[in-house]
Amino acid sequence: MNHDHGMEGMASPPQLTNGTSGMPHHKMMMHMTFFWGKNTLILFSGWPGTRAGMYALALIFIFVLAFLVEWLSHSRFIKPGSNNVSAGLVQTFLHAMRVGLAYLVMLAVMSFNGGVFLAAVAGHTLGFLLFGSRVFNKNTEMLSKTSDLPPMSC
Repeated sequence: MNHDHGMEGMASPPQLTNGTSGMPHHKMMMHMTFFWGKNTLILFSGWPGTRAGMYALALIFIFVLAFLVEWLSHSRFIKPGSNNVSAGLVQTFLHAMRVGLAYLVMLAVMSFNGGVFLAAVAGHTLGFLLFGSRVFNKNTEMLSKTSDLPPMSC
């Protein structure tokens, strides 16, 4: 009795491999809720790994990225009376840098690690306190332009 049911010569579906050893490929579980712990992936495969020191370095990196976003958002690099073309090119470059850094911070927060989230919020907070708030602003009148870039929009 033939139990092939008309499937003679059909090969079984290929097994997924990781391309190097022929071993089956195992997918990592991605967190979809916030979690606490040093064992996470942030931005790059295998980074920061499982060591506490690398996790601390990753948190500092995310803090600095968020701080830089605020610094770029509230800085003046273009001198009044500059050539419109050169000023426009500088402004475009600064905008690209700010958006790129902001997207890196966003992707890091999407790791759903609580420490990464807190580092990003702390970096944005300190950056805004130092560069965007009235605390350290010598000119209390907010009538003058305080940045070369328009406000961030999500």
